[in-house]
Amino acid sequence: MDSIYYVITWLCHRTCDHCYDDRFRPYPHGAPEHTNPGPIIAHLPAEVGKIILAGGEVLLDPVREPVLYPTLDLLHARYGSRTRLIVQTTGDLLTPRLIAELRAHHVTTISVSGMDGFHAGLLERREKLIAMLDAEGGDYNLFGASPEQWIGKLWPRGRASKNGLSTATLADNFCNQWSGGLNFLGGAGSEVSIEPNGNVYPCCLKTRLPLGNLHQEPLEQILARRRQQPVYLAIHHGQPQQMGIAHGWTEEDFRRKSRVILEDGRVYENLCIGCDRFHDEVLSNSASDGRT
Repeated sequence: MDSIYYVITWLCHRTCDHCYDDRFRPYPHGAPEHTNPGPIIAHLPAEVGKIILAGGEVLLDPVREPVLYPTLDLLHARYGSRTRLIVQTTGDLLTPRLIAELRAHHVTTISVSGMDGFHAGLLERREKLIAMLDAEGGDYNLFGASPEQWIGKLWPRGRASKNGLSTATLADNFCNQWSGGLNFLGGAGSEVSIEPNGNVYPCCLKTRLPLGNLHQEPLEQILARRRQQPVYLAIHHGQPQQMGIAHGWTEEDFRRKSRVILEDGRVYENLCIGCDRFHDEVLSNSASDGRT
Protein backbone atom coordinates (compact mmCIF):
# COMPACT_ATOMS: atom_id res chain seq x y z
CA MET A 1 0.00 0.00 0.00
CA ASP A 2 1.53 3.29 -1.10
CA SER A 3 -0.58 5.60 1.01
CA ILE A 4 -3.23 5.68 3.72
CA TYR A 5 -5.33 8.78 4.35
CA TYR A 6 -6.42 8.43 7.97
CA VAL A 7 -9.01 10.96 9.17
CA ILE A 8 -8.64 10.83 12.95
CA THR A 9 -11.23 13.47 13.87
CA TRP A 10 -14.27 15.33 12.56
CA LEU A 11 -13.48 18.27 14.82
CA CYS A 12 -12.69 21.51 13.01
CA HIS A 13 -12.74 25.17 13.99
CA ARG A 14 -14.07 26.19 10.58
CA THR A 15 -17.24 25.44 8.61
CA CYS A 16 -15.92 26.23 5.15
CA ASP A 17 -18.52 26.53 2.40
CA HIS A 18 -16.42 24.34 0.08
CA CYS A 19 -15.77 21.44 2.48
CA TYR A 20 -16.41 17.97 1.09
CA ASP A 21 -17.83 16.63 4.37
CA ASP A 22 -20.15 18.59 6.64
CA ARG A 23 -19.08 16.49 9.62
CA PHE A 24 -15.95 18.65 9.72
CA ARG A 25 -17.13 21.41 12.04
CA PRO A 26 -16.96 22.75 15.60
CA TYR A 27 -18.59 20.63 18.26
CA PRO A 28 -19.64 23.09 20.98
CA HIS A 29 -20.20 20.39 23.59
CA GLY A 30 -16.76 18.86 23.16
CA ALA A 31 -14.91 16.84 20.55
CA PRO A 32 -16.84 13.98 18.94
CA GLU A 33 -16.04 10.56 20.29
CA HIS A 34 -12.89 8.92 18.95
CA THR A 35 -12.28 5.20 18.78
CA ASN A 36 -9.10 3.57 19.98
CA PRO A 37 -6.53 3.78 17.14
CA GLY A 38 -4.67 0.71 18.42
CA PRO A 39 -6.83 -1.95 16.69
CA ILE A 40 -6.96 0.14 13.52
CA ILE A 41 -3.18 0.44 13.35
CA ALA A 42 -2.74 -3.25 14.17
CA HIS A 43 -4.88 -4.10 11.14
CA LEU A 44 -2.90 -1.98 8.66
CA PRO A 45 -0.55 -3.71 6.18
CA ALA A 46 3.00 -4.60 7.21
CA GLU A 47 4.40 -2.18 4.64
CA VAL A 48 2.96 1.28 3.93
CA GLY A 49 4.76 4.04 2.05
CA LYS A 50 3.14 6.95 3.85
CA ILE A 51 0.30 7.59 6.28
CA ILE A 52 -1.46 10.97 6.25
CA LEU A 53 -3.18 11.96 9.49
CA ALA A 54 -5.87 14.52 8.86
CA GLY A 55 -9.14 16.02 10.07
CA GLY A 56 -10.89 18.35 10.52
CA GLU A 57 -8.12 20.18 12.26
CA VAL A 58 -5.82 17.79 14.08
CA LEU A 59 -3.94 20.56 15.92
CA LEU A 60 -6.93 21.71 17.99
CA ASP A 61 -6.42 21.31 21.74
CA PRO A 62 -9.10 18.60 22.30
CA VAL A 63 -7.48 16.45 19.61
CA ARG A 64 -3.77 17.20 19.43
CA GLU A 65 -2.46 15.60 22.62
CA PRO A 66 -5.24 13.07 23.37
CA VAL A 67 -5.53 11.70 19.79
CA LEU A 68 -2.92 12.92 17.30
CA TYR A 69 0.28 12.44 19.30
CA PRO A 70 -0.58 8.95 20.64
CA THR A 71 -1.56 7.87 17.11
CA LEU A 72 1.73 9.15 15.70
CA ASP A 73 3.66 7.32 18.42
CA LEU A 74 1.80 4.06 17.80
CA LEU A 75 2.46 4.32 14.07
CA HIS A 76 6.15 5.01 14.63
CA ALA A 77 6.39 2.09 17.06
CA ARG A 78 5.03 -0.20 14.38
CA TYR A 79 6.72 1.14 11.23
CA GLY A 80 9.76 3.09 12.38
CA SER A 81 11.41 5.25 9.76
CA ARG A 82 10.37 3.07 6.81
CA THR A 83 6.94 4.79 6.67
CA ARG A 84 6.56 8.54 6.18
CA LEU A 85 4.18 10.12 8.68
CA ILE A 86 2.41 13.20 7.33
CA VAL A 87 0.18 15.56 9.29
CA GLN A 88 -2.31 17.61 7.30
CA THR A 89 -3.50 20.90 8.83
CA THR A 90 -5.23 24.01 7.57
CA GLY A 91 -2.23 26.00 8.79
CA ASP A 92 -4.23 28.27 11.10
CA LEU A 93 -2.74 26.96 14.30
CA LEU A 94 0.87 26.27 13.35
CA THR A 95 3.48 27.79 15.64
CA PRO A 96 7.20 27.06 16.06
CA ARG A 97 6.36 25.14 19.26
CA LEU A 98 3.78 22.91 17.54
CA ILE A 99 6.07 22.30 14.59
CA ALA A 100 8.80 21.16 17.01
CA GLU A 101 6.31 18.90 18.81
CA LEU A 102 5.19 17.33 15.53
CA ARG A 103 8.81 16.60 14.62
CA ALA A 104 9.36 15.11 18.09
CA HIS A 105 6.44 12.76 17.41
CA HIS A 106 8.12 11.49 14.24
CA VAL A 107 6.28 13.60 11.64
CA THR A 108 8.32 13.68 8.43
CA THR A 109 6.09 16.08 6.44
CA ILE A 110 3.72 18.88 7.48
CA SER A 111 1.08 19.41 4.80
CA VAL A 112 -0.71 22.77 4.89
CA SER A 113 -4.01 22.40 3.04
CA GLY A 114 -5.64 25.82 3.43
CA MET A 115 -3.85 27.82 0.74
CA ASP A 116 -6.91 29.06 -1.14
CA GLY A 117 -9.58 31.74 -1.10
CA PHE A 118 -11.97 29.58 0.93
CA HIS A 119 -9.78 29.74 4.05
CA ALA A 120 -9.98 33.39 5.09
CA GLY A 121 -6.65 34.81 6.18
CA LEU A 122 -4.40 31.92 5.25
CA LEU A 123 -3.20 33.20 1.88
CA GLU A 124 -2.07 36.35 3.68
CA ARG A 125 -0.06 34.15 6.08
CA ARG A 126 1.61 32.13 3.33
CA GLU A 127 5.03 33.80 3.47
CA LYS A 128 5.02 33.78 7.28
CA LEU A 129 4.13 30.06 7.29
CA ILE A 130 6.91 29.28 4.81
CA ALA A 131 9.47 31.21 6.87
CA MET A 132 8.35 29.45 10.05
CA LEU A 133 8.47 25.99 8.48
CA ASP A 134 11.87 26.70 6.92
CA ALA A 135 13.22 27.86 10.27
CA GLU A 136 12.06 24.71 12.08
CA GLY A 137 13.40 22.36 9.40
CA GLY A 138 11.98 19.19 7.92
CA ASP A 139 9.82 18.58 4.90
CA TYR A 140 6.57 20.43 4.21
CA ASN A 141 4.18 21.32 1.41
CA LEU A 142 1.40 23.86 0.91
CA PHE A 143 -1.69 23.42 -1.24
CA GLY A 144 -5.37 24.30 -1.42
CA ALA A 145 -8.53 24.31 -3.50
CA SER A 146 -7.31 26.97 -5.89
CA PRO A 147 -8.16 26.72 -9.62
CA GLU A 148 -4.72 25.49 -10.66
CA GLN A 149 -4.68 22.67 -8.09
CA TRP A 150 -5.94 19.11 -8.62
CA ILE A 151 -8.79 19.72 -6.15
CA GLY A 152 -9.66 23.16 -7.54
CA LYS A 153 -12.94 22.13 -9.17
CA LEU A 154 -14.17 20.81 -5.80
CA TRP A 155 -15.66 17.42 -5.13
CA PRO A 156 -19.48 17.24 -5.27
CA ARG A 157 -19.75 16.35 -1.62
CA GLY A 158 -20.76 17.88 1.70
CA ARG A 159 -21.14 21.64 1.92
CA ALA A 160 -19.49 22.10 -1.49
CA SER A 161 -22.39 20.20 -3.02
CA LYS A 162 -25.09 21.83 -0.91
CA ASN A 163 -23.72 25.26 -1.81
CA GLY A 164 -23.41 24.43 -5.52
CA LEU A 165 -19.70 25.26 -5.59
CA SER A 166 -18.30 22.34 -7.58
CA THR A 167 -17.40 23.34 -11.13
CA ALA A 168 -16.61 19.79 -12.22
CA THR A 169 -18.39 18.35 -15.24
CA LEU A 170 -19.07 14.88 -16.54
CA ALA A 171 -15.62 14.98 -18.13
CA ASP A 172 -13.92 15.44 -14.74
CA ASN A 173 -13.28 11.92 -13.49
CA PHE A 174 -12.21 12.33 -9.86
CA CYS A 175 -12.04 8.55 -9.56
CA ASN A 176 -9.21 8.38 -12.08
CA GLN A 177 -6.73 10.53 -10.17
CA TRP A 178 -4.92 10.94 -6.88
CA SER A 179 -7.19 10.53 -3.84
CA GLY A 180 -9.81 9.01 -6.11
CA GLY A 181 -10.24 5.27 -6.38
CA LEU A 182 -7.48 4.69 -8.94
CA ASN A 183 -5.33 1.68 -7.93
CA PHE A 184 -6.83 1.53 -4.44
CA LEU A 185 -6.67 -2.28 -4.49
CA GLY A 186 -2.89 -2.18 -4.83
CA GLY A 187 -0.13 -1.06 -7.15
CA ALA A 188 1.45 2.26 -7.99
CA GLY A 189 -0.35 5.14 -6.27
CA SER A 190 -2.57 2.89 -4.17
CA GLU A 191 -4.39 4.71 -1.38
CA VAL A 192 -7.39 4.10 0.85
CA SER A 193 -9.20 6.44 3.22
CA ILE A 194 -10.01 5.58 6.83
CA GLU A 195 -12.57 7.30 9.06
CA PRO A 196 -12.17 7.76 12.84
CA ASN A 197 -14.38 4.71 13.52
CA GLY A 198 -12.22 2.46 11.32
CA ASN A 199 -14.42 2.41 8.21
CA VAL A 200 -12.39 2.01 5.01
CA TYR A 201 -13.18 3.64 1.65
CA PRO A 202 -11.53 3.48 -1.80
CA CYS A 203 -11.28 7.29 -2.08
CA CYS A 204 -11.19 10.46 -0.01
CA LEU A 205 -14.60 11.43 -1.36
CA LYS A 206 -15.97 8.20 0.13
CA THR A 207 -18.38 5.84 -1.54
CA ARG A 208 -21.82 5.57 0.05
CA LEU A 209 -20.86 2.25 1.66
CA PRO A 210 -17.52 1.40 3.30
CA LEU A 211 -15.41 -1.50 2.10
CA GLY A 212 -15.14 -2.81 5.65
CA ASN A 213 -14.02 -1.80 9.13
CA LEU A 214 -10.52 -2.08 10.62
CA HIS A 215 -11.84 -2.84 14.08
CA GLN A 216 -13.20 -6.06 12.63
CA GLU A 217 -10.57 -7.31 10.15
CA PRO A 218 -7.20 -6.43 8.58
CA LEU A 219 -7.05 -4.05 5.64
CA GLU A 220 -5.47 -6.66 3.37
CA GLN A 221 -8.34 -9.04 4.09
CA ILE A 222 -10.87 -6.30 3.30
CA LEU A 223 -9.18 -5.52 -0.01
CA ALA A 224 -8.70 -9.17 -0.97
CA ARG A 225 -12.43 -9.70 -0.69
CA ARG A 226 -13.03 -6.84 -3.16
CA ARG A 227 -10.40 -7.76 -5.76
CA GLN A 228 -12.71 -10.24 -7.48
CA GLN A 229 -15.78 -7.99 -7.53
CA PRO A 230 -16.44 -6.05 -10.79
CA VAL A 231 -17.83 -3.01 -8.94
CA TYR A 232 -14.58 -2.41 -7.09
CA LEU A 233 -12.36 -3.38 -10.01
CA ALA A 234 -14.04 -0.59 -12.00
CA ILE A 235 -13.21 1.90 -9.24
CA HIS A 236 -9.66 0.49 -9.01
CA HIS A 237 -9.19 1.14 -12.73
CA GLY A 238 -10.57 4.67 -12.42
CA GLN A 239 -13.60 3.83 -14.58
CA PRO A 240 -16.61 4.29 -12.28
CA GLN A 241 -19.01 4.32 -15.22
CA GLN A 242 -18.32 0.57 -15.57
CA MET A 243 -19.13 -0.38 -11.97
CA GLY A 244 -22.74 -1.31 -12.73
CA ILE A 245 -22.24 -3.46 -15.83
CA ALA A 246 -22.45 -6.74 -13.89
CA HIS A 247 -25.68 -5.45 -12.32
CA GLY A 248 -27.36 -4.46 -15.58
CA TRP A 249 -26.29 -0.80 -15.70
CA THR A 250 -24.71 0.16 -19.01
CA GLU A 251 -22.16 2.97 -19.15
CA GLU A 252 -24.87 5.16 -20.65
CA ASP A 253 -27.20 4.29 -17.76
CA PHE A 254 -24.47 5.32 -15.34
CA ARG A 255 -23.89 8.64 -17.09
CA ARG A 256 -27.62 9.32 -17.10
CA LYS A 257 -27.72 8.65 -13.36
CA SER A 258 -24.80 11.08 -12.93
CA ARG A 259 -27.09 14.04 -13.54
CA VAL A 260 -28.81 16.00 -10.78
CA ILE A 261 -30.74 19.26 -10.49
CA LEU A 262 -29.23 21.56 -7.88
CA GLU A 263 -31.30 23.58 -5.43
CA ASP A 264 -30.80 26.71 -7.55
CA GLY A 265 -32.20 24.91 -10.59
CA ARG A 266 -28.91 24.31 -12.40
CA VAL A 267 -28.11 20.95 -13.95
CA TYR A 268 -24.99 19.34 -12.50
CA GLU A 269 -23.30 16.26 -13.99
CA ASN A 270 -20.40 14.29 -12.55
CA LEU A 271 -19.54 10.60 -12.29
CA CYS A 272 -19.46 10.83 -8.48
CA ILE A 273 -23.22 11.42 -8.60
CA GLY A 274 -23.64 8.22 -10.61
CA CYS A 275 -21.52 6.36 -8.06
CA ASP A 276 -23.78 7.61 -5.27
CA ARG A 277 -26.91 6.59 -7.18
CA PHE A 278 -25.51 3.12 -7.92
CA HIS A 279 -24.68 2.56 -4.26
CA ASP A 280 -28.09 3.81 -3.17
CA GLU A 281 -30.14 1.94 -5.74
CA VAL A 282 -28.15 -1.28 -6.16
CA LEU A 283 -25.44 -1.92 -3.59
CA SER A 284 -27.46 -0.82 -0.57
CA ASN A 285 -30.10 -3.42 -1.47
CA SER A 286 -27.42 -6.05 -2.07
CA ALA A 287 -25.84 -5.29 1.30
CA SER A 288 -29.17 -5.65 3.07
CA ASP A 289 -29.64 -9.19 1.81
CA GLY A 290 -26.00 -10.23 2.25
CA ARG A 291 -24.95 -10.28 -1.43
CA THR A 292 -21.96 -7.91 -1.11
